[in-house]
Amino acid sequence: MGFADGVLRVKISAPPTRGKANKELIAFLSRLLEVGKGSASIIKGHTTRSKVVVIDGLSREEVIRRLLP
Repeated sequence: MGFADGVLRVKISAPPTRGKANKELIAFLSRLLEVGKGSASIIKGHTTRSKVVVIDGLSREEVIRRLLP
């Protein structure tokens, strides 16, 4: 949906049941950032709409660079 002020906003179509939306979010971010699914993980917000995600192997600057067009 967009990236602003250090926050990436995405819309996931999977329902938030049994972790389906979280799995889809990780898969989406992995494809977008061109990293393996094992490199992306949710570290905060597993059951809320707002999440904190870490991408192993990429600096914050590299993540931002890959997100910007």
